[in-house]
Amino acid sequence: MSDLIKVNYDADQPTVSARDLHEGLEIKTEFRKWFPRMAEYGFAENLDWKRVSQKCPTLGGEQEMVDYQISVDMAKQICMIQRTEKGKQYREYFLDLEKAWNSPEAIMARALQMANKSIDSLKEQCKFLGGQLVEQQKLIAELQPKANYVDTILSSRSLVVTTQIAKDYGMTATTLNKILHDMGIQYKTNGQWVLYHPYQGKGYVSSKTIKIERRDGRADVVMQTQWTQKGRLFLYEHLKKEKILPLIELCD
Repeated sequence: MSDLIKVNYDADQPTVSARDLHEGLEIKTEFRKWFPRMAEYGFAENLDWKRVSQKCPTLGGEQEMVDYQISVDMAKQICMIQRTEKGKQYREYFLDLEKAWNSPEAIMARALQMANKSIDSLKEQCKFLGGQLVEQQKLIAELQPKANYVDTILSSRSLVVTTQIAKDYGMTATTLNKILHDMGIQYKTNGQWVLYHPYQGKGYVSSKTIKIERRDGRADVVMQTQWTQKGRLFLYEHLKKEKILPLIELCD
């Protein structure tokens, strides 16, 4: 079957340009007047025809002109309306095209093409999901130490002394207290470390009275600051900003 007119196969059904058909049928009426008349023969927009634009060469370069992609069935019926030899020739062409399009071989070929597209799409989805899984596994591996440490904090309700928290970071209580002081979190008064005003009353610490024995044998009591688990988590977040991490997060 020779190519009498260019056929567009991009849509679900083949279509042709209304302008190309107008020219091929050698219609004398201007296209802008002719096509609306043809559309009035019971054809529906977006079903039988769709408005598009195409660039046409002119003396000054190119000009954008309105066109319509029309279904082969619409084109075939328009050819019947013309009652000319050209109309008959084009109608037979469209009949042959429809016959070829609806042949078992053509239907099978389109089905295989659609199946291949679906397979390719599934492959891309699997590849994308596989990449996401790898990234998630990396993220889990990176966050696992943090999760373990935070889980340890949240799973305990007991108070802890500074010495215990300092051990989590591989340092002494003296060193940790100095760091917290330098960070503006706490200061020392009457031998006890207490929080600066912005952090007081938030449930981070608790004071406990401890009985001690002085070097000269005298019995005495002192106030000791102990951290709640909420306070421990507060310290974790602030120390992390200074890139000071617990040992568990430094392990491979």
